[in-house]
Amino acid sequence: MRFGIVTDQNLPWSTLVERWRLFEALGFDSAWDCDHFIQPSRPTGPYFEAWTLLAALAAVTDRIRIGVLVSCNTFRHPSLLAKEALTVDHVSNGRLELGLGAGWYEPEHPMFGIDLPPPAELVGRYREAVELVDGLLRHDTTSYTGQFYQVREATMRPRPVQQPRPPLMLAAHKRKMLRIVAEYADTWNSFGTPDEMRARNAILDEHCAAIGRDPNAIVRSLYGWAAMMPHDPWASLDAFQDMVGRYAEAGVNEFLIDQPRPEQQAVLERVAGVIF
Repeated sequence: MRFGIVTDQNLPWSTLVERWRLFEALGFDSAWDCDHFIQPSRPTGPYFEAWTLLAALAAVTDRIRIGVLVSCNTFRHPSLLAKEALTVDHVSNGRLELGLGAGWYEPEHPMFGIDLPPPAELVGRYREAVELVDGLLRHDTTSYTGQFYQVREATMRPRPVQQPRPPLMLAAHKRKMLRIVAEYADTWNSFGTPDEMRARNAILDEHCAAIGRDPNAIVRSLYGWAAMMPHDPWASLDAFQDMVGRYAEAGVNEFLIDQPRPEQQAVLERVAGVIF
């Protein structure tokens, strides 16, 4: 199993550096920021941009794997995302996990002048973006002609540190999106109850069987936060272990959990002492 911590980028830069260095020192496998222009739960508060922040945090950490949970496809052309990922892969010396989702939070789109397509188009754009990012990072030169995205002899130099490309984490919850995961993902990420994760796991297994892919080749990753779960996993060591047990039984083998509140810091350290 793998364990990571997710931080909203609403804290001062110096505090974020301190937190990420602590997560690394405690032995956590990964640390993540989020891709929003405003924080959904506190839209009037401060919030840094995800990829520029990730590059900076890559430069002040050494071991921990890093990523954006997850990049919103409506915010950037896939070729720009691929270039950002290539850059951060080098800044981090090969520690990047490349997360990508279709996009969902409507209020920030008109606020920043960005279109949010209807659901069917979101899925179509997502499939093309995944195909294009995968191709750009695997090959020195790529051409692609899709309904939504086109590139012509796009060069990606230098090549990524991680070969054939940085691991691709795809966020998906429903059947059509899970088919894309089955075809391209190294890691699948979702959120929900243990029963919801179990059901989605089964659909992903079906898709893998249909295309002849080993389902065990895809890491099953949970994004979790206190308000989403029946109990706050940072309430105690027992609460964290109970959460892990419930979701592991549903097929989850990676846990990416929102950082605890400051007063729960001792629980974070106890958890790290047990799992690492």
